[in-house]
Amino acid sequence: MLYAGSLVDLMEKQIGPAFKSATGYTFTGFSAGSTALATQIKGKVHPGDVFISASPAVNDSLEGASNGNWVSWYATYASSPLVIGYNPNSKFAADLKSKPWYQVITESGFKLGTTDPATDPKGKLAAQALTATATSQSLPALKALSTDKSAVFPEETLVGRLQSGQLDAGFFYSSEAVAAKIPTVPVTGQDLKATYTVTVLNQAPDEAGAEAFVQYLLGTDGINVLKQDGFDLVTPPTVTGSGVPTSLSSVLSSQ
Repeated sequence: MLYAGSLVDLMEKQIGPAFKSATGYTFTGFSAGSTALATQIKGKVHPGDVFISASPAVNDSLEGASNGNWVSWYATYASSPLVIGYNPNSKFAADLKSKPWYQVITESGFKLGTTDPATDPKGKLAAQALTATATSQSLPALKALSTDKSAVFPEETLVGRLQSGQLDAGFFYSSEAVAAKIPTVPVTGQDLKATYTVTVLNQAPDEAGAEAFVQYLLGTDGINVLKQDGFDLVTPPTVTGSGVPTSLSSVLSSQ
């Protein structure tokens, strides 16, 4: 399972183990920024059965003969807003709860974490939030943060860095913050979110296992976990493209 780095806790601690218990299939996951994963799929770096992206547009880079025909369809099943997650033990925690986020993150000594806009949709959204707010609030320091390479970390490590105290706060999706029990404040003034999609890769080594996973993820048990973690569900999932396996008709009833 190749999945967006914002889903580490969901996949490794919740969905993955439950799927294995329910079906007997072994769950093996690899996470990274969605754009980076697409590049690795095309480069055959990581063979995979299922691809879960945090941005529908990433699937475009895997469609068509020129891109290897890895994806012919995908289902959009949930979204989650961009928020700022913070370490409750940070000396800036009280300020984040009482002052505008864009003022606090520019305070002296504040350690902010984000992801690479070139490889991860969340990093792109975070840069957009910083840039737009820098303009609307006349805060050049925010503009500088949007291009600060020292604040960029791999998406799959951001939660751990925050929880260990290496960071005071970081940009997350609300669902991953809920799954990791990270307190958050909204990115006020912006309306930015992840939009999650899932597909079975056309060259999946284990197509039956892949279809079983999608059935589980979008079935009753999987949906209950997504609800628990605060995802905004797309009901029924919206399918783009053609060639959806007939075994998935029950969970993709829009077909």
